[in-house]
This record gives sequence, C-alpha cells and structure tokens, in this order.
Amino acid sequence: MRILTGYREFITRGNVVDLAVAVVIGAAFGTLVESMVADLLTPVIAAVIGEPDFSELTFTINDSKFTYGNFINALIAFLSVSAAIYFFVVAPMNHFRRDEEETTRECPECLSEIPRAATRCAHCTAAVAPEVAGPGG
Repeated sequence: MRILTGYREFITRGNVVDLAVAVVIGAAFGTLVESMVADLLTPVIAAVIGEPDFSELTFTINDSKFTYGNFINALIAFLSVSAAIYFFVVAPMNHFRRDEEETTRECPECLSEIPRAATRCAHCTAAVAPEVAGPGG
C-alpha cells in the first residue's frame, strides 16, 4: 500500500501534471504546424519553385541513392515549427517577463523582490532609495 500511496503523491505533483499537459499541448501544436506546412507553405513553395513535394528529389552515386528531398522537407518543417514556437510562444513570454521585471527590483539588503518605487523593503524593513519604473512599467 505504501508504494501506491507514494506513486499517487508522485503523479499528482504539480510539476508532473504540468509536464503531462505540456506534452499533450505540444503534440497538438506540432500537428497544427505540420498541417500549416503541408496545407499552406508547401503549396506556396510549389507555386514559386514548381515542385510541390521535395521527397522525390534524389541523386545516385555508385548505386547509393541519396534522397536529399526528404531532408529539404524535414528542414522546412523544422524551420516552420521553430519559427511558430518562437513567434507564438517565446516572444510573447519574453514580452510578459520584461513587463513583470520592469515593475520590481531586488532589495540591496535581503535580495527580496520589491516594487521599484518602494522606499522600504517589506521583507527586511531596510530603507531603500526609490527607483522610477522604466518605459514599459
């Protein structure tokens, strides 16, 4: 019974549940981006270059077949996924963090996070000089 209790505690921890949710959302996001590549980007590339699918592009040296077209398809998919993740996840999160960071600073005495305009630390009660928030805060 102790093993089951330990397992239940492990599986219901916040970080394990958050990780599981992230994996599911990541898989759904990956499917969405794959569809964007297959249904939107590949036809645009085909209209410009004239080749709708690069997987048939090959060359042969000494009876060894090199399918460099598959690599081109994988490269387009990778660049599309990484661009989508950057522009729809990383850039907005960096923007939110920057806004959050601009409203607070560290207390020079206890290193706790305090508002920029504070004149006294709420944690250690040390007197601190007020700072004016930056342009975003």
